[in-house]
Amino acid sequence: MRLDRFDLNLLVALQMLLEERSVTAAAQRLNITQSAMSASLKRLRDAFQDELFVLHGRTMVPTPRALTLAPEIARAIIMLRSLIASAAGFDPRTSERRFRIAASDYITTVVIAPLSRHLEREAPSIRLDISLPTDETSQRLAKGEFDLTLTPEEFVDPQHPTELLFEERHVVAGWERNPLLNAPLTIEQFVAAGHVAVQIVGRNTFVENVLAHRGITRRVEVISPSFIQTPWLLPGTNRIALMHERLARLMAPGLLLKIVEVPFDIPPMQEVVQYHSTRARDEGLLWLRTRLRAVAAATA
Repeated sequence: MRLDRFDLNLLVALQMLLEERSVTAAAQRLNITQSAMSASLKRLRDAFQDELFVLHGRTMVPTPRALTLAPEIARAIIMLRSLIASAAGFDPRTSERRFRIAASDYITTVVIAPLSRHLEREAPSIRLDISLPTDETSQRLAKGEFDLTLTPEEFVDPQHPTELLFEERHVVAGWERNPLLNAPLTIEQFVAAGHVAVQIVGRNTFVENVLAHRGITRRVEVISPSFIQTPWLLPGTNRIALMHERLARLMAPGLLLKIVEVPFDIPPMQEVVQYHSTRARDEGLLWLRTRLRAVAAATA
């Protein structure tokens, strides 16, 4: 293969074909016609001297050569995008860049929301595309589908760099008229009380892992699919919830919540920012990471 005769856009087409295993679906992802995608596949086969995909029923099965190329193609695309972005320079006042971020509703509420208010003045044309984390988040970061992930340290991908955003404590929250919170909470009272707990599809939360490690089983009466819904389920009840301190203090005044200490030790949660190893010198990401740290410090 001669690089001077190779259209680098074909690498993007190959990545889409590897992800979708369908000419039609890959064409839709790239917003091109099916015939154009078929032509790209033919050129790819000629360039790599391999079939790359063989049809099995209605599914395109990648050849061993295609599977070997897949991670290299993903890395190459990320590096090329980073190179183009750095060559163009970055000015937040004029940039129209879209940053793709994986973050929970908790971190979106306590950090990204105040950041967005600053960006309206400092970087009015920048867009933030926020997605909830899933069990595929690390894979999507590795493929360049996310610019940043904001997550507890225990969930990071060790192959890519991280930096500390802030440390978070956990507290017990409940309705201000809950009699259980009139005195310091004991571990026996904590276990016996009704709880609102967060369960996220695909993985445990930081708190669930801590409780499991300590062998503490609570009486969960209500399960919430998100952190931000949890405090809304406490007013008017005698239930309690383990919550991130920043979120609890933010929500307490409006929902008439009372906050007390947890009756056993929970280590501070290390909330970190992770980015792809090829993006360490990306000027836009450097700027965004700096702004995130500044907002996190200001909202402590």
